[in-house]
Amino acid sequence: MNLTNAQWAFVTSRWLLGVAFLSHLLVRAPKLAAFQAGLLKQFAGTVLPVALVGPYALALPFVEGAIGALLLLGLFTRPALVAAMLVLTSLVLGSSLLEQWATVGTQLLYGLYVFALLLHVQHNRLGLDRVGRYR
Repeated sequence: MNLTNAQWAFVTSRWLLGVAFLSHLLVRAPKLAAFQAGLLKQFAGTVLPVALVGPYALALPFVEGAIGALLLLGLFTRPALVAAMLVLTSLVLGSSLLEQWATVGTQLLYGLYVFALLLHVQHNRLGLDRVGRYR
């Protein structure tokens, strides 16, 4: 494989982010009810209604897992990165409502990571986007 340094940097960074997102599903799926209950308790004192927090908590691990799988496969890479940024935006909102500023800082670092990948998506190789015509 004759990839440039920029291409290797993008691909391996895409894989790293994919593993991070996919692991959220793998860890949370077996204890989904407890994860949802924990978020409902955590957000009980915020302006977010239970009717939003409950379904969000159930969907979040699967959305993260789907994003992670797409990134690992290199399929629909650009939309997956945009989706990752939207998920991170929702997490920053929630952490801000809880005044968990250290967590917000970590989420902002993830956001910068996704930003860098989006900025350099033209270096995407070794993925299913390259097989089809979709990028």
